[in-house]
Amino acid sequence: MPGAVGRPGWRTFDSCLGRARRSAGVRAPGGRIRNRRSHACRTLWREAREEQSGVNKHKPWIETSYHGVITENNDTVILDPPLVALDKDAPVPFAGEICAFKIHGQELPFEAVVLNKTSGEGRLRAKSPIDCELQKEYTFIIQAYDCGAGPRETAWKKSHKAVVHIQVKDVNEFAPTFKEPAYKAVVTEGKIYDSILQVEAVDEDCSPQYSQICNYEIVTTDVPFAIDRNGNIRNTEKLSYDKQHQYEILVTAYDCGQKPAAQDTLVQVDVKPVCKPGWQDWTKRIEYQPGSGSVPLFPSIHLETCDGAVSSIQITIELHTNYIGKGCDRETYSEKSLQKLCGASSGIIDLLPSPSAATNWTAGLLVDSSEMIFKFDGRQGAKIPDGIVPKNLTDQFTITMWMKHGPSPGVRAEKETILCNSDKTEMNRHHYALYVHNCRLVFLLRKDFDQADTFRPAEFHWKLDQICDKEWHYYVINVEFPVVTLYMDGATYEPYLVTNDWPIHPSHIAMQLTVGACWQGGEVTKPRFAQFFHGSLASLTIRPGKMESQKVISCLQACKEGLDINSLESLGQGIKYHFNPSQSILVMEGDDIGNINHALQKVSYINSRQFPTAGVRRLKVSSKVQCFGEDVCISIPDMDTYVMVLQAIEPQITLRGTDRFWRPAAQFESARGVILFPDIRIVSTLAKAEAPGDLKTTAPKSAVLEEMLHNLDFCDILVLGGDLDPRQECLELNHSELHQRHLDATNSTAGYSIYGVGSMSRYEQVLRHIRYRNWHSASLEARRFRIKCSELNGRYTSNEFTLEVSVLHEVRVSDKEHVNHLIVQPPFLQSVHHPESRSSIQRSSVVPSIATVVIIISVCMLVFVVAMGVHRVRIAHQHFTEEAEAAKEAEMDWDDSALTITVNPMEKHEAPGRGEDDTEEEEEEEEEEEGDEDISSSSSDSDDSEDQEEERMGRGRRGQSGARQAQLEWDDSALPY
Repeated sequence: MPGAVGRPGWRTFDSCLGRARRSAGVRAPGGRIRNRRSHACRTLWREAREEQSGVNKHKPWIETSYHGVITENNDTVILDPPLVALDKDAPVPFAGEICAFKIHGQELPFEAVVLNKTSGEGRLRAKSPIDCELQKEYTFIIQAYDCGAGPRETAWKKSHKAVVHIQVKDVNEFAPTFKEPAYKAVVTEGKIYDSILQVEAVDEDCSPQYSQICNYEIVTTDVPFAIDRNGNIRNTEKLSYDKQHQYEILVTAYDCGQKPAAQDTLVQVDVKPVCKPGWQDWTKRIEYQPGSGSVPLFPSIHLETCDGAVSSIQITIELHTNYIGKGCDRETYSEKSLQKLCGASSGIIDLLPSPSAATNWTAGLLVDSSEMIFKFDGRQGAKIPDGIVPKNLTDQFTITMWMKHGPSPGVRAEKETILCNSDKTEMNRHHYALYVHNCRLVFLLRKDFDQADTFRPAEFHWKLDQICDKEWHYYVINVEFPVVTLYMDGATYEPYLVTNDWPIHPSHIAMQLTVGACWQGGEVTKPRFAQFFHGSLASLTIRPGKMESQKVISCLQACKEGLDINSLESLGQGIKYHFNPSQSILVMEGDDIGNINHALQKVSYINSRQFPTAGVRRLKVSSKVQCFGEDVCISIPDMDTYVMVLQAIEPQITLRGTDRFWRPAAQFESARGVILFPDIRIVSTLAKAEAPGDLKTTAPKSAVLEEMLHNLDFCDILVLGGDLDPRQECLELNHSELHQRHLDATNSTAGYSIYGVGSMSRYEQVLRHIRYRNWHSASLEARRFRIKCSELNGRYTSNEFTLEVSVLHEVRVSDKEHVNHLIVQPPFLQSVHHPESRSSIQRSSVVPSIATVVIIISVCMLVFVVAMGVHRVRIAHQHFTEEAEAAKEAEMDWDDSALTITVNPMEKHEAPGRGEDDTEEEEEEEEEEEGDEDISSSSSDSDDSEDQEEERMGRGRRGQSGARQAQLEWDDSALPY
């Protein structure tokens, strides 16, 4: 056999076969060579086959089984043992060589290749990427084939079948994912749980190493929870509902390859309180927008009884406003204004007014949060000047005050004087006094001997807890001697103790009235204050000669804010309720829990002030429960909340009108004088933000001015440039104008002050009647006045409106001047843009010629037409009846006694009815012009005033005398316009 390879027959055959393949390159079916040399080759093949018959005697040999490993996404299979085929025919060519390994199976992703035919080494590899997640293992059959008996690849022998088992090695390519995106659990407070809930994550990798979750971890820090390797979450400490209602924690997972989860999961743990009786679903803070009316406090509240058997329940809602103003959000108007608003009788004397030039005795006192509230620290007192309060109060009078007082300092409490009338010198007698002693209110009243020489009641004592509770209360002492009645917060209290005493001996010693302490004028080396008051006082007044009614007292202490019930009809049956007089306390009672819940949902807060004081209003809700039979009643904890009153939008008060004008000297010197503010206007606006129309735009919001109406409480007219000289000038106002509008005023050389609560229109009407007189106006060049108005005692003030008035000096025309000079305007009229009055033209007594008369008539007609046009424009803007009345006064005329007047000779032919016809014609023209559009004027305010004044002078002169009018009027009725 070894020598067979080199035999000539095989070499000849190989050469023939090679040439045949190269020349034809085609093998016919059955393996025959089809070309022109095919016959010779077949002959050689037969010879070679015969020559080699009996050489390929053995089958290849391989192992019976193989175990392989392949890493996913790789193509190399590592077999154990290695893939090697052996053949006993070796080293015989072909028969002893391995030509192929064949795999048996369908759609297997593997193939076997021969690396070395002689050695029989082979390799198993993947034809495509292997994915462990699709198939973890493969098993198939493999066989080895030798090369046969010769080069013609015939008579191949195959080995036995071997089993190949391949395992796919996993790669950690997937991260763990949680089965649920979020987990939620509810726990009860105060318990430790072994497992609150279990989270679970999975991994899509195929191997146990990478597909199993080996660890869980809580990502959120500082939470009282822990988690084990199985995903069980537990709490590490007892949870409290009051401390935190809900916990949100993030949890992640790791596979055994330590690859973390792609996304953490959210675990929400709600803490459920242990069933405790109490009110549920209410908010700690309730916001109140000014102007909102009645706002519910607890719209969703309900009572949790924990299945307790409740037979009845009583609820008390308390609104605490003792630190807001005078114990409540009351109007901060002056006491006199409040007295007027409530219809109190006149003659009330305010003993603690706001400091001013006229009321300077309160200037040294401490002010507590408002100019209307005075704080006494036990070291201050105020002397009331003589003449403010009458010496004798008669048998009827009233004392009113707001007082906030706490327990008296010191171990041994001394008298704390509120009001005291004592001897100014020599002696130390107290004629009447109001003081606090050991939380008792005492009123002292000593009668004089000239009234009666008998033992009479002198001291009246009231013992009330409110006197020392450090809260504001309203006190009214009505005296109708010998009966003295105390009203506190509108309720009546009789004295528990009345002490009698002898009258005081008559003397001529002057008396001193004081507030906050008592004046000790005698029995001491140096007169001084004593028995100082510790606390706060406001609106301390005295009304000699009359007592206040219960209605007025209730009005004065009424509060502008309080509790309210939205709908009394909807309370349902079985609900009893009660308000205290100030509506700061509401008590409700019922036997059905559902009805009680519904009734409490109707309770609201209301503040009727237009500009309420911003800040906190505390609320306290307390409950008392009764149970059936001998059942142990539940305890309902108190509910503390508050109302936050938001800041109101502040109004902008604006004064407008003519700020400069001139008047003839005669008007200043007349009996009525000059009206200073005929067209004054008071406007109040609010600036509100307007949202843009397009919601997508980010342009800033624009402010919109919205006009509003509210009251004023004073307007001051100040004289600038020095006080008025009472010898030659003054400001005047008819008292009827004030009384009709329920306002008051004070007049001085420094100005005029109008005060009292009234609407802006009332103040406008009064200001339009202020007159200025100067009966020596020849030396007057100009006078300036300034107005400033206020609301809520200066909380909101207007702009400072300044007016300047001047004397309009006249220019005389000489008799010798030519008549043609008449068409030239006087110098003082050159500043007026629209001359209106024909009577203001100076006329000569010289009789003109026909041409001159025609020229004069034409000029006068032109002036008349212009004047009438301007006059109609002014009339369209004139809304003040007072100005029309003032225009009719005789004092408004020009002082033209020294002027020479040119008489129109054509007036002799004037028809008797010319005045009425002309008036009708003017009225028709005015009606036609009113239908047209209004003509806007560009003249200044001062020009308007001068034009109006000239028109009034012309009308006044025509109205004085018909004869004089006939002489001064041109007969232009027949002339064309």
